[in-house]
Amino acid sequence: MKPFKIQNIEISPPLILSPMAGVTDFTFRRLIKRRGGVGLSVSEFISVEGLTRDNPKSKRQMRFDEEERPFAVQIFGGQAPRMAMAAEMAEEVGADILDINCGCPAPKVVKNGGGSGLLRDLPRLEEILKEIKKSISIPLTLKLRTGFTESTINCVEVAKMAEQCGVEHIQLHGRTKEQGYKGLANWDLIKAVKDAVSIPVSGNGDVTTIDFALKRFKETNCDGILIGRGAMQNPWIFRQIQDVLEGREPYQPTLEEKQAVLLEFFELLLEDMPELPALGKMKQLAGQFTKGLVGGAQFRQTLYHSHSPQEILENIGIYFATLNEADTFGDGEIEADKNLEFNSCDAAAA
Repeated sequence: MKPFKIQNIEISPPLILSPMAGVTDFTFRRLIKRRGGVGLSVSEFISVEGLTRDNPKSKRQMRFDEEERPFAVQIFGGQAPRMAMAAEMAEEVGADILDINCGCPAPKVVKNGGGSGLLRDLPRLEEILKEIKKSISIPLTLKLRTGFTESTINCVEVAKMAEQCGVEHIQLHGRTKEQGYKGLANWDLIKAVKDAVSIPVSGNGDVTTIDFALKRFKETNCDGILIGRGAMQNPWIFRQIQDVLEGREPYQPTLEEKQAVLLEFFELLLEDMPELPALGKMKQLAGQFTKGLVGGAQFRQTLYHSHSPQEILENIGIYFATLNEADTFGDGEIEADKNLEFNSCDAAAA
């Protein structure tokens, strides 16, 4: 449970903000990084077809801030030449690490030979890894799933092959492509991969609490832990795990800080994008962030029916003011959505 290195880049603490399509964009990554405890942040997965054809959206997805370092750009695709071109582009914009997505289960990605589709075509994956390795000087890493289906689990084989190709870090999501995001992640397979290769291995899947992360570290002896959805529910989870790893009591944010993080996120969104997509992303985070909190269900419904920045800000203020008055704020692990009522400026509309 110590910092580890990917080539010469130290990942300290050994905690990684897992890439999530439509979530871990420029704004969200900075929000989480500022809470502390993130040893490595990773871009959303980016299409090499878009990057190599000068698609503005794809290029925009590579943006990052110096405060995010170390920072990895993750790309996906099924054609070795384009993957190598995109890898070169990521190095040119200053990324510290180039990560290959070999885990996305989305049908559109898989049918074009990318994401977890590569788990069914190891010669193609090997060609991609070798071409990229020849094209860049920054570290090359691989994010994969345990296999395409339960009957074709091959993560150990893939990891060994990737190591031979020069991959310097394996990140394993403990589910198959077939599972998607259902069921439980298989951390036994993460341990099997860790035992099979000499490069660092990090595990991913179901990490939403401090205890779960520490237990998986101990059971698998993995080098790092990736956290995705858990960061949406608790932006301080990285700092809390780091605190425990370093012998401190885990940090507990105040009610005021919980309100402030939502306001900060909304401010960052409005600085970075038009109002309409900013409203959508704000509702997305608030929906996850308030799960399990007192009055959270009603607050989410109210927020979903907010149609302007002013409405969202007013509703956030009302919700947290009500929590202060009730003095019954939950800890994020106890579901108490039905125990609190609050008045909203658009309650009638909701």
